[in-house]
Amino acid sequence: MKRMVFAFPMVLGVAVAAWAATPAPLTNLRDIRALTNAEAKQTIPVDFEATVTYFRDFPRTLFVQEGDAAIYVLDGVDTQLVPGDRVRVRGVMKPSFRPIVQSKDITLLGHGTSIKPVPATYSDLINIRYLCRLVTIRATIRSADLRSSWNESNIYLHMMTDDGALDASVLSKDESALDGLLDAEVEVSGVGGVMFDSKMQQTGVIIHVNSMADVKVLQRAKVDPWTLPIKSMDTIRSSYRLKDLSSRVRVRGTVTYFQPGGSIVIQDGDKSLWIDSETYKTIRVGDVVDAVGFPDVHDGFLRLTRGEIQRTGATATVTPHSATWQSLTSSDNIRFGHVYDLVSINGQVVTEAREATRDIYVINSDGRLFTAIYYHLNNAKTLLPMKQTPIGATVRVTGICIQLSSNPWNGPVPFEIVMRSFDDITIVAKPTLLNTRNLIIAVSLLLLLVIAVSAWGWTLRSKVHQQTSTLATMAQYEQQRSLILEKINGADPLAGILEDISGLVSSILGGAPCWCEIAGGSKHGEHFPQPGTLRVSEMRIEDRAGATLGSLHARLDPVAIHSVKETEALKAGVRLAALAIETRRLYSDLRRRSEFDLLTDIPNRFAMAKFINARIEEARQTSSLLGLIYIDLDKFKQINDTYGHHAGDLYLQQVALRMSHQLLGGDMLARLGGDEFAAVVSLQHGRSDLDKILARLKSCFDEPFSIEGILLHGEASIGIALYPEDGATEDSLLSAADAAMYKAKHTRKQFSRA
Repeated sequence: MKRMVFAFPMVLGVAVAAWAATPAPLTNLRDIRALTNAEAKQTIPVDFEATVTYFRDFPRTLFVQEGDAAIYVLDGVDTQLVPGDRVRVRGVMKPSFRPIVQSKDITLLGHGTSIKPVPATYSDLINIRYLCRLVTIRATIRSADLRSSWNESNIYLHMMTDDGALDASVLSKDESALDGLLDAEVEVSGVGGVMFDSKMQQTGVIIHVNSMADVKVLQRAKVDPWTLPIKSMDTIRSSYRLKDLSSRVRVRGTVTYFQPGGSIVIQDGDKSLWIDSETYKTIRVGDVVDAVGFPDVHDGFLRLTRGEIQRTGATATVTPHSATWQSLTSSDNIRFGHVYDLVSINGQVVTEAREATRDIYVINSDGRLFTAIYYHLNNAKTLLPMKQTPIGATVRVTGICIQLSSNPWNGPVPFEIVMRSFDDITIVAKPTLLNTRNLIIAVSLLLLLVIAVSAWGWTLRSKVHQQTSTLATMAQYEQQRSLILEKINGADPLAGILEDISGLVSSILGGAPCWCEIAGGSKHGEHFPQPGTLRVSEMRIEDRAGATLGSLHARLDPVAIHSVKETEALKAGVRLAALAIETRRLYSDLRRRSEFDLLTDIPNRFAMAKFINARIEEARQTSSLLGLIYIDLDKFKQINDTYGHHAGDLYLQQVALRMSHQLLGGDMLARLGGDEFAAVVSLQHGRSDLDKILARLKSCFDEPFSIEGILLHGEASIGIALYPEDGATEDSLLSAADAAMYKAKHTRKQFSRA
């Protein structure tokens, strides 16, 4: 009891100290809105009242406003709200594109007066003057669709103003409301928001609209689009008009990557930018430069196009960020967001290859694979030899992180590291001693030891006149063994090596017929029928774990007594055969792992690159046509989120199986990574053949996919490219097909952004 009395003041003192250390919550929304992301990282508490301007139940999306201050609330409760509701919000600040409130305590105070939207222009919204505020803007509708997101359907509008394009997401499932909207001039009222990439960089403008009642048609289209005259497909470009009012911008940063005549990457703190530039100026990594150009968005990432570069005369050192596979593949942009950053990552070399324009290294990091690429200089007259790294060696790769997806709400995305020079891949640790080469050396030494002991015993038992013959025979044996070991270490077929081993054992046993029998039934060597009077000596071939790989046989004179020579000859052959079988299986397994996708069992990006380059060379020599189809699965993120990654994996397997059945022999379907696939197909009549294949691939998604009792309706966005019309190299064909796919996807849906 006394202990409890003494302990109580101590507990009370700790509680008082903890209470005193907790800062008082901010209660004024204007003060809350003024916080920076650096301040928001301190999870400052807030407790304020405001009016609801937008609410979406799933996924939970809430905007509130008080006067001219507004903010996004990451709502973790089940309270059902409508615009005009007065609420009390308790929570903490979190960093995002701009600070947001994370709350699990929202109290409905009653329904008040709805906030009146303020007129805004595209310039106001793109310059973030009305972020999260209720605004009204006039625009012309370019596309209007019912789009599915998070298993919910909503209307998405793509609109154009005199200054730029923006999107609107309307909480409505009424598809009939889309009639007559194309080319109509409208007035849209909703909450002003932005779209941004995985580095929290703005890529566009979006309006969050509560209902179609907030989309007022001011003037219908002068001409119904569905009454326009039919235009020939090859002349539609004549109707294209673009008035680009974009202003040139100037940025400054330190060069981390430079490909003369192609691109340059600069970095300033935690910000980095890819610049498309045709300059061949003398620019080095580490130079502080100014760049001017026009801002653009490519694959969802900010870029500077038509860039021109000028050195400032200063230099700076950019230290590579020490990264892991998890951090570089994650789209959790608040913690990571390393796209276009200079990074450094460790891993083990799986394989390496030189292509026409680049060197590729496949690296295993934490059990996951990624590629490190070094692009050859465009103006290089001669190429230096490829930097060789031992297979299995631990290396450190330094370069620019390139993510292949920009949606910050996606799960893990594929990435690759673009190196700047041969020196960007360095060996940290050599391969372990337990590898095939060292096993071959160990077995060779053991065999040499066995032969040496046998030769020594033979020499003691033989007479002087037999020594010369014995030495000659030993030299012949040694030559045979060396040849066998070279074949094992090379790429000779296993059947031929086993025949050589049988021949070696036969020569040791004085020409007795010998053969190897592999588990499964195949025989190699002199296994033809022999008179039944001969004695058969047999020894099992085992791997290091003791599992049976096969057996080694010899037909011997039944009168001859079983000798040490017979046992040792069979043992030597068994060791060589075990080494040959295990080495070939290991080589086959490693080769398959490097060229096939482990989930769908179809070729991967690395195998497709080799295949398409070979087909391009064949097409170039025969003047034939070649097609490339780029397939991106829609809604795959939603399948993972709703039914789990196991269901997502089964879905990918079924999609790959259906699509592969639609291709002819000699064509290839490959998984590029994530939910992206590509098909390389031969063509006889050009685009007409490609259209037929495209139709068959699209038909793969006509029927639902049955995943463990769940029916999933799949969709895909598909782009095509034709060799040589759309490109004459692997990269140009992939870029053309990817651009076509992205255009097809863009016509049906827009990126989901907060």
